[in-house]
Amino acid sequence: MPALPLDKLQLTERDPKTGKLRTLPALHPEIKADRSFVLYRPPPVVRDPALVEEFLERAKFIADDLNWLLDLPHDKFWCQVIFDETLQKCLDSYLRYAPRKFDALLDCHPEVNDMQKCLHRSVFLTFLRMSTHKESKDHFITPSVFGEIIYNNFLFDIPKILDLCVLFGKGNGLLLQKMIENIFTQQPSYFSDLDETLPTVLQVFNNILHKCGLQCEGASAEPQKLEEKVNVTPGNMPLQELKDIVLYLCDTCTTLWAFLDVFPLACQTFQKHEFCYRLASFYELAIPELESAIKKRHYEDNSRENIQPFIEEFLQIFTSVLQERRFLRDYDELFPVEDDVSLLQQASSTLDETRTAYILQAVESAWEGVDRRKAQVVKDPTPPAASNGASAIVESTAEDMEELGAAYASEDECAGAAAAPIAKVSGVELDSLISQVKDLLPDLGEGFILACLEEYSYNTEQVINNILEDKLVPYLDKLDRTMQRQLKPDPTPLVTSRYNVFQNDEFDVFSRDSVDVSRIQKGKRREKDTTRSLLNDKRLVAEQKERYSQYSVIVEEIPVQQGEAQLYKEDYEDEYDDTYDGNQVGANDADSDDELISRRPFTIPQVLRPKGQEEVLEEEEEDEEEEEEAEKERTKDHFVQDPAVLRERAEARRLAYLARKGHKHDSSAVVGNVKGHGQNRETVQERRKKEANKSTRANHNRRVMADRKRNKGMIPS
Repeated sequence: MPALPLDKLQLTERDPKTGKLRTLPALHPEIKADRSFVLYRPPPVVRDPALVEEFLERAKFIADDLNWLLDLPHDKFWCQVIFDETLQKCLDSYLRYAPRKFDALLDCHPEVNDMQKCLHRSVFLTFLRMSTHKESKDHFITPSVFGEIIYNNFLFDIPKILDLCVLFGKGNGLLLQKMIENIFTQQPSYFSDLDETLPTVLQVFNNILHKCGLQCEGASAEPQKLEEKVNVTPGNMPLQELKDIVLYLCDTCTTLWAFLDVFPLACQTFQKHEFCYRLASFYELAIPELESAIKKRHYEDNSRENIQPFIEEFLQIFTSVLQERRFLRDYDELFPVEDDVSLLQQASSTLDETRTAYILQAVESAWEGVDRRKAQVVKDPTPPAASNGASAIVESTAEDMEELGAAYASEDECAGAAAAPIAKVSGVELDSLISQVKDLLPDLGEGFILACLEEYSYNTEQVINNILEDKLVPYLDKLDRTMQRQLKPDPTPLVTSRYNVFQNDEFDVFSRDSVDVSRIQKGKRREKDTTRSLLNDKRLVAEQKERYSQYSVIVEEIPVQQGEAQLYKEDYEDEYDDTYDGNQVGANDADSDDELISRRPFTIPQVLRPKGQEEVLEEEEEDEEEEEEAEKERTKDHFVQDPAVLRERAEARRLAYLARKGHKHDSSAVVGNVKGHGQNRETVQERRKKEANKSTRANHNRRVMADRKRNKGMIPS
């Protein structure tokens, strides 16, 4: 027999008053157990033993009661949930007062934290079981009845669902998503409740704007009461009121974000009320004002509370070392005490003027009898000049002084005890900062503005504020306010940094002191020798004439001087070897000397010939050319051949070419006999075949192709 749902189940039991059996529905108030659930209180803010003990005791009662409830059977659990009002009040109190993640971090006792986690888990499991209509096959509730139970008995409503999302959505997102989807699925009336709740949520934004003295675009234009204050802004409202507004806004926004993250289907309902547009307008109006007010309050609180101990410690240290005159001189040379005191005066309005005046007077007295050359705040990395304030270090060696100077050159000088190294600003960025100050204070010079920017870490707002309030440091106050900006020379001039192909050559005046001026030519070089003098210079002709004259000189006998015969006899005393005299060696060679000469006879260059010989040779060359032309005229054939013979030869060449190509077509049948003598049948057939197939080659089918293009529309008719 299938199990019945809990809403249809009937229980039979004895009446405690009469002792008779009776039948009651499973969900009946008399089945509820008598148990009182206590309300929840948040953890104590301070570690008071009494408060801690009270919280632990109350939280333990609630945890034990919830664990007892979770251990009940299905029917008794639902009877207790539906009919026990103290249980609902206990759960509501936890949802209202449980700490959110944006609350201030409390330094709670470890036992308090453990108990809070245990209670947090028990509450979540209770709501999880309350949102489940079917626990097993035998223990379940009809879905429609389940929706009516949780809706009519206010077990869940929109505020409770929102609190559940913000409290348990971070670590139990999946379970919470299924839980809320089941609630909205079984009871669609919650969608209408959400739709009615959204105007209240939007009214929260309007209330916050009203408290901050702002007005939203979507807010109703109601007339303002005369007694209401108009000048209330986040910047001048009381601190506690500002905290309440900020926490209220954080609670509202965090809750809405958690709900929409867990249950995205609700976005459609939010969009019906134009929630996105109202939220964007509210954000643009309220958030910048609140952020500015919070930053201002935070800066004021920190500047008043945190810096005072350091100021007191600074004054105490200086008061204790005032008798150390040597130390004061050296310290004041590197870190001017007057600048530090001025900085402290700007930071704190409660500075003891008597103590600061006493310290400054002691520093001045330490310089008595010594030439004072006080180092000022300079951003230039060059080492500072040695001052007489350190005159007692004269005993140091030159090496020590060089090391000290190198140490100064390696880092920027400190601008007082409280200053920190900053990044160097230059170029376009520096010009922009100067123009920002000059736009507001046009009577100031760029040099004075630059000095102020270097002093105040290139903070234009601080520079403008200190100039307007006359809070400049003493050395800036003494400067001329119309001082112009001085351009610093380039540390790497162009002469020493240039590199090109003419570097260090013989004419480089930047790398050498003496240059050979005689090798420098200005303008176009003029030659002393003229054209006529060059033509009359025959030295080169004489040299070449002697060289070419040796080619035509053959010496057959070498005259032997007296005394050299004995030398030749000693060199060669052997008899003549006639073994190969009968052989004609080289007689039949094609490149013999006679043939080479006959091919191209040796000629003397025209430049080296005598005047008479030049004319004779020219006449001989002209005669030879005339003989050659006559020979050519004799060999020329003036006979014109028969054209028919030429055509036959051309036809023979064409047939031979076709035969080499493998073409065997015989077109003689097409030609046929002479006109008027009749044609045979073969000729007629060949002519008919040629007429039918001539369109396959050459360009004989122009009419057909023209008709085809016209039919396709390519040629206008």
